[in-house]
Amino acid sequence: MARARTSRGIKNPYKGGDAFTAKARSEGYPARSVYKLEEIDRRVHLLKPGMRVIDLGAAPGSWSLYVTQKVGASGRLFAVDLEPLAIPLPENAIAIVGDALSLENDELAAHAPYDVVLSDMAPRTTGNRIGDQTRSFELYMRALAVAEKLLKPGGAFVGKIFMGEDLPEAKAATRRLFTEERGIRPEGTRANSYEMFIVGLGKKIVPGTT
Repeated sequence: MARARTSRGIKNPYKGGDAFTAKARSEGYPARSVYKLEEIDRRVHLLKPGMRVIDLGAAPGSWSLYVTQKVGASGRLFAVDLEPLAIPLPENAIAIVGDALSLENDELAAHAPYDVVLSDMAPRTTGNRIGDQTRSFELYMRALAVAEKLLKPGGAFVGKIFMGEDLPEAKAATRRLFTEERGIRPEGTRANSYEMFIVGLGKKIVPGTT
């Protein structure tokens, strides 16, 4: 679910390889998206050894594989997707087949709280830019709701969103939940893509909760 898909008959703007695609293949990653997370991690110091991280919509698995390397043997990665991952993950990872955005998913809650919640999810694109942006915003807000429920205080969130008229609302919602909000468009983003990532750092402590 992590990669954008298209309806039948609509040209896929993400189809076709480039230097990042070739690099991912040579380094054993199933998708070039890993370098977007790598840049975000480098810029905000997101991942550290020993962390518990959940990757929402993890297939095909590039982000998950990168995270397992960063959190190390003392950390744990939980990769959730409706479909099995395309690659095997090391022993410090658990792959969960199921709805990554369900707040009633007991398996997600069983491993909480998390230090980091990641979402590289994108909707099935249709070629209607406004409609695609709206669906992307809805996915982003659902992923943010998972972060609100399952992140520990001080935790971090990274979510993909298509830039559009809903972007200010998504950023404002993130600021309400985190002490710092940043918008990042990594170098690995294709020139014809209108995606970006919103990063929330330092989850706030809600009064009346522990």
